Amino acid sequence: MRLNRILLSTALVVVALVIQVSVLSRLHLPGAVPDLLLLTVLGLAMVYGHVGGALVGFGAGLLADIAPPADHAAGRYALVLCVIGYLAGLIKPENGQVKSATGPMAVVVGAALGSTLLYAGVGALVGDTAARHVGLGGLLLTAAVYDLLLAPFVVPGIMWLARRAENDPLAETGSVGKKTDISSGWLSSGTGLSIGGRRGALGSLKAKARTRTTRVGRIKGVKRL
Repeated sequence: MRLNRILLSTALVVVALVIQVSVLSRLHLPGAVPDLLLLTVLGLAMVYGHVGGALVGFGAGLLADIAPPADHAAGRYALVLCVIGYLAGLIKPENGQVKSATGPMAVVVGAALGSTLLYAGVGALVGDTAARHVGLGGLLLTAAVYDLLLAPFVVPGIMWLARRAENDPLAETGSVGKKTDISSGWLSSGTGLSIGGRRGALGSLKAKARTRTTRVGRIKGVKRL
C-alpha cells in the first residue's frame, strides 16, 4: 500500500475504534453493538480494492483484538475483517465512485451478517459459546439493523476521504507529461519524421532551390553571350 493509504487508513481505523469502544459499546443496545470499525473497513475496501481491503481489515481487526476491553483470542476479529475486506474489495465500483446507494447498502447488510456468522463460527472452533447464550438470530438481526442505520453517515464519508487522498497532484502532472510524450511519439511514428529530420529536410530543400537558381542564372548568362 502507498504511504497516503496507510496514513489515512490508520487514522480512520483508530478514530472508529475509539468511538466504538468509548461510545457505541456503552449504549447498552439490545443484541449486537453497532460496528463502526466494520463500516470503516467496507468504505476503504470499496475504494482500495480487494488487496487493500484485506490489509486494512486485518490491521483493524488485530487492533480491535488487542484493544481493551477485548475478551476474545487475539487474531479472531482480524481474520473476520480480513475476509470481509477482501470480499468487499472484489465488488469495488469503477473509479471508486458509487452511482446508487442500493449496492453499498446491500454490501453493508451482507457484511454485518457475514461478520457475525464468521465471528461466531471461529468462536465455536476455539470453544467460545457466548453466541449460543445470547442468541445467534437476535445478533444477526440487530447487527444488520444497526449497521444499516449507521452506514449512510459513515461509508460515503469514508469513501470520499479515500478518493480525495488518491488524487495526487504530482501523479496527475506525471500522467499529463506521459500523455504529451505519447502523443508526440505517435505523431513522429505516423509520419516517419522526427523534428530534427524535418529541419534537415527543409534545409536540403532550400539548398536545392538555391542551386537551381544559380544554374538558371548561369544558363541565361551564357545565352546572352
